[in-house]
Amino acid sequence: MKKIIPYLPIAVVVVAVGIIEYAQGRLLICKCGYVKLWEGVVNSADNSQHIADWYSLSHIIHGFLFYGLTYLVMRRASMAWRLGLATLIEGGWELLENSSFIINRYREGTISLDYFGDSIINSTSDIGFMIIGFFIASKLPWKITFAAAVAMELLALYVIRDNLTLNIIMLLYPLEVIKNWQAGA
Repeated sequence: MKKIIPYLPIAVVVVAVGIIEYAQGRLLICKCGYVKLWEGVVNSADNSQHIADWYSLSHIIHGFLFYGLTYLVMRRASMAWRLGLATLIEGGWELLENSSFIINRYREGTISLDYFGDSIINSTSDIGFMIIGFFIASKLPWKITFAAAVAMELLALYVIRDNLTLNIIMLLYPLEVIKNWQAGA
């Protein structure tokens, strides 16, 4: 029990994100009425509505990055504190990502014309994938973690023509050439 107690604030953050998103009108589950473990079709109304999708890889990479950053700047802090901070940041990102501002930014600057935000189950699962990435990074040598991140980025790039890197570029500075390539033009 002593080992679990320091991690309780992390669960509180995940639950709080779900409650806030619900209060903002986000759907608990896909409007299709059911929950799938995996949704592999990116250009569909079901993307970002179920437990996992191709963007789950990005959230695992978030965990890798947060582990590395907290290791560098909070090395003496406990794992619980470091993971707590990472979870708070990821939860904040999920709230921002599902705001009208970011949703509209995705729809204007990317090929995600039908994107209307994550379901709550997907959003809280994204936080869970970040936590998984954080723990993976805590156990593996940094070179293997880095290689895994590169492999995930390349896999997503190959399969769906999108990944964390392109997502950041297209959010901050949309490029028509990337948008056209992603659309298959």
